[in-house]
Amino acid sequence: MIEVKVPELAESITEGTIANWVKSEGDSVEEGDVLLELDTDKVSLEIQAEHAGVLRKIKKQEGDTVEVGEVIALLAEGAEAGADGASGEKAEEASPVGEAVDAIDPRGEETGETDNGDSSWATPAARKRARERGIDLSKVSGRDPMGRITTEDVDAHGKQPETKPAPAPSDERKLPQQAKAGDSKRPADDPAKPVERVRMTRRRQTIANRLVQAQQNAAMLTTFNEVDMTAVMEVRRRRKESFREQHDVNLGFMSFFTKAVIGALKAYPLVNAEIQGEELLIKKYYDIGIAVSTDDGLVVPVVRDADRKSFAGIEKEIASLAKKARENALSLNDLTGGTFTITNGGIFGSLLSTPILNAPQVGILGMHKIQQRPVTLPDGTIESRPMMYIALSYDHRIIDGKEAVGFLVRIKEMLEDPEVLLLEG
Repeated sequence: MIEVKVPELAESITEGTIANWVKSEGDSVEEGDVLLELDTDKVSLEIQAEHAGVLRKIKKQEGDTVEVGEVIALLAEGAEAGADGASGEKAEEASPVGEAVDAIDPRGEETGETDNGDSSWATPAARKRARERGIDLSKVSGRDPMGRITTEDVDAHGKQPETKPAPAPSDERKLPQQAKAGDSKRPADDPAKPVERVRMTRRRQTIANRLVQAQQNAAMLTTFNEVDMTAVMEVRRRRKESFREQHDVNLGFMSFFTKAVIGALKAYPLVNAEIQGEELLIKKYYDIGIAVSTDDGLVVPVVRDADRKSFAGIEKEIASLAKKARENALSLNDLTGGTFTITNGGIFGSLLSTPILNAPQVGILGMHKIQQRPVTLPDGTIESRPMMYIALSYDHRIIDGKEAVGFLVRIKEMLEDPEVLLLEG
């Protein structure tokens, strides 16, 4: 038997969670076939077979956390696979339905119980569904003649009304006992108020933990300003067709904001720094993270050396990273090493928000919805202008309020006079 182990992932990743077994026990496997999908803190990875053979035993199930180097399955190859397959077929033929056989529990151990529905072998998908819904597999009846439990069996069991035993006579006069504070047992769900329990993905757990850590480990404050987007929108209106024809990419707002951020970072270098122990690491390069929303949560791929890229180069890079994010194809290199982050809640309709730092970075810019608002011009007249609120969340341990406000003002000035972006951005 060949041991299938969790391969080396990356220097900063030591474990992951099995999201989905692509292959099942008994399946034939060719070298290079995808065996399973593994969720890590940053990306989802496909684990491929390094040998051809038959997947004989799955030792770690969907939802299990596994470490690099840990054995997760056994693979039979060559003559061993053929012999095992033949013996397995004979064993199935020799075991008529209803006879006592050794069942396998969800952990892959023999239970020694009879195949009467009390404890049957379940598919990985069925075990995952049962864990998510809090269903005891030993109480699920399978329709498969060999006792195999499927997701359909789990779903059917979940729809059956739960029968409760009649209370003992001595209990009839007792009042329901209130749950005590600190009781570790989960209260029973009220049938009149249905709920659904869904296990958090590893990425969602990681996002949650890091957001809490960012708030706990930094003196985070947020300052706001607003930008008149008239000039930027006029440039886009006049140039968008020729820009697309020349560069085969749309001219969006993000390239303007990226250039403006770079100009502001050059004027206020501490916003492009991070704290390492008792030292400040002030970065002289500009790798800008662009927050992208996916079905599995927020990811922040990085545009490398954004200061050296043109508007078209930035737009192409952002479009490529966003496509990879939606297809769950981002690599670890795409997600690491950013110096500053931009997030755009405006695409979802957000008018104002306070973005949370992407540690160890000490600054993040929040963009918001463009909204027509009345604005008093320098000559005293009032016009309706396309306005956007912008927010800078920053680590007050190294960035003072004066610098934070100045940073936002610099961005405002460059966006309201886009020619400056060509000269200083």
